[in-house]
Amino acid sequence: MTELLASSMNSSSTRAPAPTALQRQPSFSSFPPSRSPSSISTRNDRKGLSPQPPMLREDDGSFLSHQNSSNSSLMRMGQLKNSTKIRSQYPSDSVENHVEYILVASFDIDRGSIMEHQYPAAISGDETMLAELMLPDQAHVRSQDWTIFFLHKDTSGEEEEKEARREARRKRRRRKEGLEEEDDDDATAGADEFEDDEDLDDTEDEEETDDGDIEGPPLVYVLNLVNTKLDTSEKRGAIVKAMAICTRHSFLHIYKPFLLLALEEYFRAPVLETLSSLYNALNAMDLSLLPKLSPLETFVLQASDAKDMFIEKFEYMIRRKKALDAERDSIPSTTSHTSEPKRKAYSIPRDTHEFESKVNYNGIPVPIKVPTALSPETVGDFSLIKLIQTFSTPHTTSPQPFALHPHLTTSGAYTHPIIVLVNALLTQKRIIFLGHNRPSSEVAEAVLAACALASGGLLRQFVRHAFPYTDLTKIDDLLKVPGFIAGVTNPAFSHKPEWWDLLCDLPTGRMKISHKIEGAPVTDGLLFFQQQSGNLLANVGSGMSMSDSKSNHTDPTGDSQFMDSLLQSIANRHGENAIRAKWRSWVLKFTRIAAAFEETVYGASALYIGSHETDIGAYGVTGHGFVWSDEGARMRELAANVHRIEGWRSTRSYYSFVQDLARRWDRRLVKGIDFHHQHDRLRCLKLTHDQSAAIYLAFSKAVEEAGTSSTSLYLHPPASTSTSLDPLPPSQSDLSKLQYDTILQLLMVIPDSNSGLFYISLGLFHPKQEVRMAVVRLLERIMDHAAGRHFWGGLGRFAKLAFYRVKREEGGKA
Repeated sequence: MTELLASSMNSSSTRAPAPTALQRQPSFSSFPPSRSPSSISTRNDRKGLSPQPPMLREDDGSFLSHQNSSNSSLMRMGQLKNSTKIRSQYPSDSVENHVEYILVASFDIDRGSIMEHQYPAAISGDETMLAELMLPDQAHVRSQDWTIFFLHKDTSGEEEEKEARREARRKRRRRKEGLEEEDDDDATAGADEFEDDEDLDDTEDEEETDDGDIEGPPLVYVLNLVNTKLDTSEKRGAIVKAMAICTRHSFLHIYKPFLLLALEEYFRAPVLETLSSLYNALNAMDLSLLPKLSPLETFVLQASDAKDMFIEKFEYMIRRKKALDAERDSIPSTTSHTSEPKRKAYSIPRDTHEFESKVNYNGIPVPIKVPTALSPETVGDFSLIKLIQTFSTPHTTSPQPFALHPHLTTSGAYTHPIIVLVNALLTQKRIIFLGHNRPSSEVAEAVLAACALASGGLLRQFVRHAFPYTDLTKIDDLLKVPGFIAGVTNPAFSHKPEWWDLLCDLPTGRMKISHKIEGAPVTDGLLFFQQQSGNLLANVGSGMSMSDSKSNHTDPTGDSQFMDSLLQSIANRHGENAIRAKWRSWVLKFTRIAAAFEETVYGASALYIGSHETDIGAYGVTGHGFVWSDEGARMRELAANVHRIEGWRSTRSYYSFVQDLARRWDRRLVKGIDFHHQHDRLRCLKLTHDQSAAIYLAFSKAVEEAGTSSTSLYLHPPASTSTSLDPLPPSQSDLSKLQYDTILQLLMVIPDSNSGLFYISLGLFHPKQEVRMAVVRLLERIMDHAAGRHFWGGLGRFAKLAFYRVKREEGGKA
């Protein structure tokens, strides 16, 4: 089954793989690259002069000095250049295509679903299965429908090319550090090939591991359009054709306008040249001005609504492009006799969250908007608001009890359906979205939205086992996949509860837990809390009525309160981004509670690596993990989440998250302080002046020392302590990058949804002058940061007044 290519085909009876068994899964039907890998091309693009960023608009003109605005803006641009190598996400000389394949299928009354064309080459595997996926059930009763499915990509050639590039960079770094002699001409030749490449730096290897998927080859996303044209000359009275685009871009929704135009053209001219023109137009799409963001920058941009966040990167890309154009135009051409070359016009994006461009297809300039920063498990265009409202409205107007299951009904029989859905995703249950008499596009959007809901931009392994659309002919292969998320339109699925654990009926907005679902096993965590605080579990999963729950104010998990606030935000029209940010916070909180649970029950947690380093007190503060107001609240919330956490601890997403955390910890800059823990202490606890002073001083010290050589060895210890060679002193650009990324690490903890700089700014009112001055220095560095300036702009006027008052105090005493 081709759709099941997105899934791990491990048919083990156990629902969870062992941690050590996470290996590259074999493809059900892999296919070769659309073109053979070419030789590695060198990029000789030279960075132009540092562009002049626009003057910042200051909201508090009476307090901010305009004299230093230009200097601050230039400083940010210089900091940005020194801290990161600005390069394109999709370089113009990249060997990777935007579109891998274009497929066309049609329905023949005698032969059924058939594949008509595949461009630029044939896909190995079962073509009939592909054609059936492209022509969903009841497609002939609608004039138009969309489907989405996934394939595995055979990338052996590309992996060899990437490994050669990595080895060349490693050799170049070793030569710079004097650890390797240049005696091997063959080996150094490959390294010299990249010597002039400014876009390649030491962080590229690290970012490539984030982009790839350690569980198997990267997915190829297939967007498919089905059209039905009435034709009396045909036996069935209509012609049904489907065209699909295969791409490795998860933002495949940008190709919808092109499919609409191309399929209409194919009905008029069903020839291979029609596919060729579409293929060439899409692969000519120029995204070279879209800058590549680091994982830290990506997270900060996603959590911010500022439309000019990291605008300096876009400005730099444009200035460099203009410089290259000018250099190219200055070279005399022997073939062109025009008097004046035509200059391309480049514009700064109106919103840095999206990159706007145009693609010329058959003489039509089609506008596109490409997301700048994408979260894991975000595929296509969907709406979390639509998914939440679909199942929340019936539950609010006419609540119905669920059949109890410890993993799913964490708040009793009247657990909110969205919480039941998220619990099912987290605990790796088999989930079916049924859309009887609905377009297949609706069930596909619901599946993709559910994956993003449970992921929160943090967890993975949902999309890889998701099937936005499938049918009865593939049920045997579907049931081999543990914990699938599938979209169907055939009502026969609802009558087979042994096929699924949770059924989500889109037309009615109701969910149903299968009576044949596997029970929850007794775990050490459950026994621990039953022994420690059995009374805390008395009401969890007991099936108390909704009225009793509300009258007794029983919400041990906090899920009911969270859903009420979420629905209120939707009612207040806060928008899709705000709802996604709330879910990101919910998933993050869940993972941090799970880490505290493991430490409480098992003595240590794989979800918190390096806790011993944060507890040393290198910056004058200790502690790590989630913060509760008191021990009683901590035990009550852990006990309320025991079933959900224990169910999650044996799933794919848990093991992938542990591996992700380990990789992030290895690259984490400041390891001696848990920014999140200390900020939560400021936000949630009633601290003494000495306790709060220690936190403010620690924040300031961590950021300040990141830009000095005194802590460079601690932030980046040598890879091996066995060598007798002393590490090279860090350069100024290295120190600038340390401070730049350290501030990003702090900003990740304080997005707008977590009060921004408010709690840090309270240090401006601390009774100790030393603390006030440390907070001023910290805020000054944040103000000069490319992303931090937006956080400063969102700070209240009262805090800014205090900032300048403290600065005047410092100036007077100086």
